[in-house]
Amino acid sequence: MIKKVSTLCLLREGERILLGYKKRGLGQGRWNGFGGKVIDGETIEQAAKRELLEEVNLVANSLEKFGVINFYFQHNDELHEVHIYRVIDYSGEIKESEEMKPQWFEIDQIPYDQMWDDDRVWYNYFFAGKKFRGEFTFKNFDQMIEHKIWETNDIN
Repeated sequence: MIKKVSTLCLLREGERILLGYKKRGLGQGRWNGFGGKVIDGETIEQAAKRELLEEVNLVANSLEKFGVINFYFQHNDELHEVHIYRVIDYSGEIKESEEMKPQWFEIDQIPYDQMWDDDRVWYNYFFAGKKFRGEFTFKNFDQMIEHKIWETNDIN
């Protein structure tokens, strides 16, 4: 099995969250946090910061790691390990990029019907301030068919 390591950054301010509408690539047409693949020579946190800057023009001055999720897709020999961060402090002006169109949402108005199925599960841990690990299996990249999630402080 081939392991691919990625990042995901979420910006929460009070009772709202900044999401990006994915305009191309994996997840196109869905709302998501900001992130992507870790490239050779960078740490996972460096990748999270780079992706945030590339996708929404923000510099992450401080991040807090909240979770690690392993994603499996049927009929695919890849494991996607995603490290999830909350952006604690940032600078810059939010701007749309070629890949993402950012928009603030009230937490009770998150468009889950236009997001990955797993988001309905693990966002609850994030909003409750709980650190977590999870495993999600998808059929054809679209339909979640099984999952496990648990609270833990072991996310490094």
